[in-house]
Amino acid sequence: MTGYRLSILAGAGSALLLIAALGFQAAGYAPCELCILQRWPHVAAVAVAVLVWLTGRVRALAVLGMIAAGAAMGFAIFHVGVEMQLWDGPQHCSGSVGDFARMSTSDLMERLQSAPVTRCDEVSWSFLGISMAGWNAILSAGLAAIWATAAMRGGRGR
Repeated sequence: MTGYRLSILAGAGSALLLIAALGFQAAGYAPCELCILQRWPHVAAVAVAVLVWLTGRVRALAVLGMIAAGAAMGFAIFHVGVEMQLWDGPQHCSGSVGDFARMSTSDLMERLQSAPVTRCDEVSWSFLGISMAGWNAILSAGLAAIWATAAMRGGRGR
C-alpha cells in the first residue's frame, strides 16, 4: 500500500475513533476532561489526512499525523494511569475540591456545585477489562505506526 493510501487510512481511523467517542457520548457516557483532551489529537490527524488528500504530499504530513496519533496515545496512557490510581489526575477532574479544611462553608459549597459530574479516575465503560482510554491508547499506537509507515513510504499523489 502506498504512503498516500496509508495516510488516508490513518486519518479515517482517527475519524472513526472520534465518531465512536461521540456515539458513546450519545449513549449516555459523558466524557471527562481527559476524555475530551484525547480527542483533539485525533481531530488534528484527520486534518492532516485531509491535507494529504488535497496536496498529495505524504512524507512531511505523515510525520505530523504520527505526532498527532502519538499525542493521543500519550494522553490516553496518562488517563489510564489516573484510572488505575497510579498517579493523580487534574484535581478538578478527579473528584478533589482542594484543601477543604481551610475553606469556609460557602466556598466549599461553591466548589462542590461547580465540580464536574464525570470523574477522570473512574472507569465508566470497559471491554475485555480495558477502559475506553486503554482502547484509545492501543488504537492510537496502531494509527501512529500506520502514519510512520506512510512517512517511510512517502510518495506523492494517489
